[in-house]
Amino acid sequence: MATTADFKNGMCLNIDGTYYFIVEFLHVKPGKGPAFVRTKLKNVTTGKVIDKTWNAGVKVEEVRIERRPYQYLYKDEVGYNFMHPETFEQISINGNLIDGVQFLKDGDIVEAMVHAESETVLTCELPAHVTLEVTYTEPGLKGDTATNTLKPATLETGAEIRVPLFINVGEKIELDTRTGAYIGRAHD
Repeated sequence: MATTADFKNGMCLNIDGTYYFIVEFLHVKPGKGPAFVRTKLKNVTTGKVIDKTWNAGVKVEEVRIERRPYQYLYKDEVGYNFMHPETFEQISINGNLIDGVQFLKDGDIVEAMVHAESETVLTCELPAHVTLEVTYTEPGLKGDTATNTLKPATLETGAEIRVPLFINVGEKIELDTRTGAYIGRAHD
């Protein structure tokens, strides 16, 4: 058991049988009345963020989470199959547990959050930025760099995002896996 004094970002809590990650927290000591802790909690399964206020010193149930790297191998009817790079243990993860699954390509290394006692995968995250090749987009015209106009583009993973007009088929681009936003051309 932990108390509100032990809170830190990324900590996982069990609240009424549901797991939440602490996104942010703030200890508040008003001039009048008892101290309290204001938190933003992200539901592990749904991804929904909620606000919760705790009285200072309240005991909470902390869940021990291990972060493990896994390399993506292939997708089948069971789910997405990964291999641990050191132990070569293979696991299958359901697609709805993977953040940014549409940007996942063969050989990518992801970080899985695994419940330490039950060995179940709670969530899986891709790196914040990935480099992917554009497989289809309308051709760009010379001089289309002056405006912030975007056009649709299909990536090698099949995902569709919006890119600037000057991006052409075959170019490698960098994008943010959390938002799906174009960052820039890849620098190889």
